[in-house]
Amino acid sequence: MQPLVRRGWLFHLLVAALFLASCGSDGEPTEERARLSRFDAQVKVLLERMTLGEKLGQMTQAEIDKLVSLEEISELSLGSLLNGGDADPKEGNSVEAWARMYDEAQRAALASRLGIPLLYGVDAVHGHSNVVGAVIFPHNIGLGCTRNAALVEEIAHVTAKEMRATGVHWTFAPVLAVARDERWGRTYESFSENPQLVAELASAAVRGFQRGGLAHPEAVLATAKHFLADGGTQFGTSTPPLMLIDQGDARIDEGELRAIHLLPYRQAVAAGVGSIMASYSSWNGTKIHAHHDLLTGVLKNELGFEGFVISDYLAIDQLHPDYKEAVRRAITAGVDMGMVAHRYREFISVLQELVWEGSVPVQRIDDAVRRILRVKFAMGLMDRDARLWSNAALQRAVGSPEHRALARRAVRESLVLLKNENRALPLRKDLRRLHLAGVHADNLGYQCGGWTIAWRGGSGRITEGTTILEAVRALVSPATTVTYSFDGSGADGADAVVAVIGERPYAEYIGDRADLSVEPRQVELIRTLARRGTPLVVVLVTGRPLILGEVLELADAVLVVWLPGTEGQGVADVLFGDAAPVGKLSFSWPRSMAQIPINVDDPVYDPLFPFGFGLSYEEGVARR
Repeated sequence: MQPLVRRGWLFHLLVAALFLASCGSDGEPTEERARLSRFDAQVKVLLERMTLGEKLGQMTQAEIDKLVSLEEISELSLGSLLNGGDADPKEGNSVEAWARMYDEAQRAALASRLGIPLLYGVDAVHGHSNVVGAVIFPHNIGLGCTRNAALVEEIAHVTAKEMRATGVHWTFAPVLAVARDERWGRTYESFSENPQLVAELASAAVRGFQRGGLAHPEAVLATAKHFLADGGTQFGTSTPPLMLIDQGDARIDEGELRAIHLLPYRQAVAAGVGSIMASYSSWNGTKIHAHHDLLTGVLKNELGFEGFVISDYLAIDQLHPDYKEAVRRAITAGVDMGMVAHRYREFISVLQELVWEGSVPVQRIDDAVRRILRVKFAMGLMDRDARLWSNAALQRAVGSPEHRALARRAVRESLVLLKNENRALPLRKDLRRLHLAGVHADNLGYQCGGWTIAWRGGSGRITEGTTILEAVRALVSPATTVTYSFDGSGADGADAVVAVIGERPYAEYIGDRADLSVEPRQVELIRTLARRGTPLVVVLVTGRPLILGEVLELADAVLVVWLPGTEGQGVADVLFGDAAPVGKLSFSWPRSMAQIPINVDDPVYDPLFPFGFGLSYEEGVARR
């Protein structure tokens, strides 16, 4: 383990500057920073009534589909439940089924001796994205291209309202990763390679999720993740062949760790984020989940974080082959709640043994439970009033036209125009015939990407929404014929061709790639279409910059739509000029794989398209 520097005037000057940056103009902590500790007197009364077993239950998060029965919630005094990416209600995936599942779990929690309600979490990372019918917004990489913090805040607020309709009140979002290598399968979850942009937009998301305060009936608990430097891991330091870079080792010095990866957390803490998730990854060989200097020394002591730290899914298991030793390392390092899924009984049992043996001080247990209970009091859960339950009134707003209009706007503002030769865009709505090609043109699952209904996403009509093809057909004039083929056939005689290509859905390490070139069969599709001599627009649906190769040269126009979510109308708006392309690249675009990793602050910087690049219709072809 590389210890953090703890002496020297430069270090202390830096600490003072960071503290002042998170305080008000008079140097006092902001209201957001102070809010959780306001409940310590109430927490103290409850904590003194708790048995060791009840305390350990509060530190335990089980996955709902791994429970033997709901009675285990009260039996073990469980403090939290989650639905993983593939864990839906047993009776089917609907808003009403989610609400019933949540309410039943809360009723079981209230049946315990002390009746402490559950914290209930999901990965609502781009909308309430596990739930069929919820609005799916663009992934963070696209939102980074908007440079619009107010829009990001509003998206988070709408997501919170759709969550609270189902009762769920805790999202494992936003991601604060500053992704520095596009080969990482979680690049699309990062707002940018630039730490200042990540800090600005992630803090806006925190404010949106927690708008009105944690106790507001339309607010949810936000989670800043994954602490720390999950976006800075080095390619090849993971566990091949399953992983290539995800969950790897950030082999960087402390200066780079602080300047690039800590900045967004500093601002998220100042914005009042109530929970922070530790990263699977390591820093210079030490797993973050076992890194006391980072979890306790930096996050809790230096930054003054008053909420609680939760582990990632089964991440504690990775710390040591002996599960008991793994738990000891995580808890003593500063993890307050274990996301232990199916190992909830074992986690409680070994942690109890560790306390009895003196290997984990009871003071550390009390500190963890105090932090968890602070949040529950701050959220108003302990009042056991209407805020505790699903909200039938809000259920009518899930997937509403107003929410979809916001997502459509987000899509429009996120699109980046890389090329527009011969004014190929915008297209005329009154063309005689327009042909669309490519499997991504009419596939809602593909345009939403990972973390949509299922962990890795899916193909086809996995939820409610509008595909790009459907949006185009709705926007053209009645006299225009729109034809479609996934393989490009039938394009002869069209006035213009739009080829929609890109990546297929993935999540986490499933998306790690050694080669980011556009798929050969998609390149061949573009070659075939270009030979016809018809104006050719390429729409790229992707979660990261890809190596375009000859696709860029063959196309008349290239429009990057990232992973836009359910509202394909936003793409059609820009294709036909109802909205101008305003997005600016949140990641540098490499010329070839030899340039990866490439970042705007590299000493030698010669990308195909630089960070911040984005054409208007009038600018045409940029110099490359």
